[in-house]
Amino acid sequence: MFSICRSEHVESLVNIASNIDTSPETLDELSRDENYEVRWYVANNPNTSPETLDYLSRDIGWEVRWRVAKNPNTTPETLKQMSIDEEDNYIKAYIKTNPNCSKETYKYLCAVEILNSLTTVH
Repeated sequence: MFSICRSEHVESLVNIASNIDTSPETLDELSRDENYEVRWYVANNPNTSPETLDYLSRDIGWEVRWRVAKNPNTTPETLKQMSIDEEDNYIKAYIKTNPNCSKETYKYLCAVEILNSLTTVH
């Protein structure tokens, strides 16, 4: 019974987190939910504040960081820090496609790609 209730609760939170009319304040609260799926939808929401996205950029779930990398509200500063901290190459690729990715960050990520390709060649 508890798992059914919890499942309905998560579904309700996901619906709130994915709603484009949800306030940035509510999204900020939801960004701290224990369920990664709720945080994923917060990171994907166009109403999520840059401050909340910065917080989520350090999330343990790669799915959440992936959405932060794609969100157009993510600041150039957050994207720059993610490009330094992030190990996942797919997320780095999404950072490069974000409209807020600075030229400096883009060049850095390109250089990292080149260096990685050189070190994997035998």
